[in-house]
Amino acid sequence: MQQAKRRAKVGAWALALVLTVRMDAQPVKILTLTVEDASGAVIPGAAVFDLVGRPLGTTNGNGNLRVECAKSCSITVTAPGFATETVPMSAGIVVRLRPDEGREQVTVTAYGAPLGELESPASTRLLSKRALNETASVTLDGKLRQLPGVELFRRSSSLVANPTSQGISLRGLGSTAASRTLVSEDNVPLNDPIGGWIHWEEFPELSIRDVEVVRGGASDLYGSSAIGGVINILPVEPSSNRFELRSSYGGESTFADAALATAKRGPWGILGAGGLIGTDGFIETAPAERGPVDDAANVHSHNALVMAQHDRGSLQLFARASGFDESRHNGTPYQMNATRLVRYELGGDWQNAQSEAMTLRLYGSTEGYRQTFSNVYNSPTASDPDCFQRCGETPTKLTRTSDNELGGALRWSRPFSGGLLLITGLDAHDVRVWDREQSYVGNDLLTNLRDHQRDSAVWAELMWIHNDWTVTGSSRFDWFQNYDGRQLQWTGATWIASASQPSQRDERLFDPRLGISRRLWKDWAISASGFRAFRAPTPSELYRATEVGNELTEPNGDLLSERATGWESGITTVRHWGSIRASYFLTQVNRPISAFTINPNSSPILLVRENLGQIESRGVSADFELALRPWLAINGGYQYAHAVVSRGSEDYGNWIPEVPRNMGNLNLRAYKPSLGVFSLQGRLSGRMYDDDANHYLLGGFYRLDAYASHQLGSRFGVFAAGENLTDENIEVSKTPYITLGQPRVARIGITIRLGDSTR
Repeated sequence: MQQAKRRAKVGAWALALVLTVRMDAQPVKILTLTVEDASGAVIPGAAVFDLVGRPLGTTNGNGNLRVECAKSCSITVTAPGFATETVPMSAGIVVRLRPDEGREQVTVTAYGAPLGELESPASTRLLSKRALNETASVTLDGKLRQLPGVELFRRSSSLVANPTSQGISLRGLGSTAASRTLVSEDNVPLNDPIGGWIHWEEFPELSIRDVEVVRGGASDLYGSSAIGGVINILPVEPSSNRFELRSSYGGESTFADAALATAKRGPWGILGAGGLIGTDGFIETAPAERGPVDDAANVHSHNALVMAQHDRGSLQLFARASGFDESRHNGTPYQMNATRLVRYELGGDWQNAQSEAMTLRLYGSTEGYRQTFSNVYNSPTASDPDCFQRCGETPTKLTRTSDNELGGALRWSRPFSGGLLLITGLDAHDVRVWDREQSYVGNDLLTNLRDHQRDSAVWAELMWIHNDWTVTGSSRFDWFQNYDGRQLQWTGATWIASASQPSQRDERLFDPRLGISRRLWKDWAISASGFRAFRAPTPSELYRATEVGNELTEPNGDLLSERATGWESGITTVRHWGSIRASYFLTQVNRPISAFTINPNSSPILLVRENLGQIESRGVSADFELALRPWLAINGGYQYAHAVVSRGSEDYGNWIPEVPRNMGNLNLRAYKPSLGVFSLQGRLSGRMYDDDANHYLLGGFYRLDAYASHQLGSRFGVFAAGENLTDENIEVSKTPYITLGQPRVARIGITIRLGDSTR
């Protein structure tokens, strides 16, 4: 278990909830504390309060928290499964908590301020660095699947999935190529500017500290795509001198290598991280339906990240840059794609002694994307006259797409007397896309497209806490533009304007949200919230045809933004043995952008993107985290989602594609310092349909993964991981050929930790 003695910033958000400020003449100092258990293992997510009960923040993934303290002050520290401790505060203090007496966990939400589980109106889960590292899956999307209701557009892992099926679904809303959930890193959006999907192998594994998951609409603070929720990746910061290496290898030549190095000298901190992830993969087409054309789907990728940070009292400045490159084979010799992506970011966080705070982010990216498409045919070939299915392929299209992305976000917060906190901000996001496509069907058409999208917004949130009540209200105004589009066609001698040109869009969107929570006694709370949200169409949905398997989806330049309305109510209890939260949710998405089947009998099956009438997802969810013993904990949850087309003549009453009614997770973790860690991750998913017409039914499944690790001293460790231990045949798609998910795969690996993180 990693042990930490290093400073970490609270940032603009971690102290923003100090709602009542006492002005006195005592000097204020910034002190760092570390929270550990009796064995010396750090405790992330421990809540720290002052003596009058005001929250000061929560410890990060390394068990650290930086707090402001007058000349003399005391703090109260609590965490699930541990006794509450009250101690005098001093620089570098280590607070050790005893087991079995804890009261309350404070969760950091992606809404911008730390709230206790009994105060938060939103359904929020935090996956700590420990939870991420002790999961069998190689990829980040696989690690997130230990939470109920989290699924990609299709069930396959991002190790073998085509990028156009890597959008993520929360709250049973499904997705197409684009994600209806916003993914961000330190509040900078990561959804691909071209198609809205997610690059799950983009960031080095060891550079991720925690991941926050907020379910339910959050466009009031985050804008487009936050209909189903927000997944916010919190990065590791350079707060000590250390080096860490994690490397593994296993079945199907699957490998995952990651390294992290940080250095701290006075006010300066430097971080460098990188990784390699890949697999030779497997043939996804079901054995009974395979033909000579079928090949292994796989990925080989690498990533890198560098960061410099400078602390100047109440001001922290940083610069960050990252690069990502991957190559994929998508199941046949000709179907391939490759991505190269570079991101850069500048930012600053400022906070004064009265907890007034300001955050600035300036960011951009440059991406190049290349993909080849083909049509698989079933007729015999000269080399194989006895073939009767999936005999070969005919190239249909080659696309080369590039984009430039620029954006900025400014946020300011200030607490007022009477339990009020005001947070407000400005956002701007600009994307320019260029797409060149060579069609090999018909007249070998060559087209050249450009498109420009911009989203500008202003938003504000007001939070009020009084006794047992917590009330939050927020609203956001977005101005979304799609303009300056132009499509050209090559005649063989020159470029000319195509007969149809990209349409111009200018939409004004208003998204409010209201949440309320009422604490009952000391261990229970009830909550409710309502919201409006939106998702703007991506350039890919507007102008690019996409093909996965035997399905060809045509674009639609007349698409409008999706508009969602939803609400949620819940009940929560936090006891000495853990916490339980149950919720009822309802989200209705008007004019959803869906892939509508035009011709199910063609090859490939022909679909087109349309704004349908309305889809609706309503259901219940439950999450629990239980500390059964000091060495044994379980967590998991369940989601039931009745997700259907609720309005419109097309497919009325049909299930939303790729959304099962029932999903459940059960995760177990056992830890003994002399033995190490053993964890199990179980995932249950019910049946669902693969298409909008509900013709192709995919069966349910249960998947079991396992992870075990053992420390060989303080610096070296070994681990083993197994995925799909029962070798379940998981149906991923029917297009109409059945494709299957990952079979049983095992890996072994080593970890090395050097520097201040060890004793």
